[in-house]
Amino acid sequence: MTLLISNAGRLSALLALSLAAGCSSLGSTVNPAKYDSMSCTELNNAVGDIARDISQTAITRGKVANTSVPKWLLVGARVKSAVANRETARIEKLKQQQDAIIAIRASRCSTSSR
Repeated sequence: MTLLISNAGRLSALLALSLAAGCSSLGSTVNPAKYDSMSCTELNNAVGDIARDISQTAITRGKVANTSVPKWLLVGARVKSAVANRETARIEKLKQQQDAIIAIRASRCSTSSR
């Protein structure tokens, strides 16, 4: 009985995560113009912040992918897959932002300030 409660608890957390995450981060594009006014130090900080976000999102995606869903709960596997896919899309978007910042930083900042 506790195994079922444990799995049900995990599934509840997974469902809550998927509802809380939403799709708000998907579909938007990277706007490099917003980085034009940043100093080299700010660009460096932004690269670090995005790298941290990528790592945290990858950890979350791994936890979701490794979550056990009981076989009797057919929808659970689809939800798990949808959440993992959403996290993958978020990582890709963050990498695009990071690439845009790195390109701007490379064109404007000297190597000593990177």
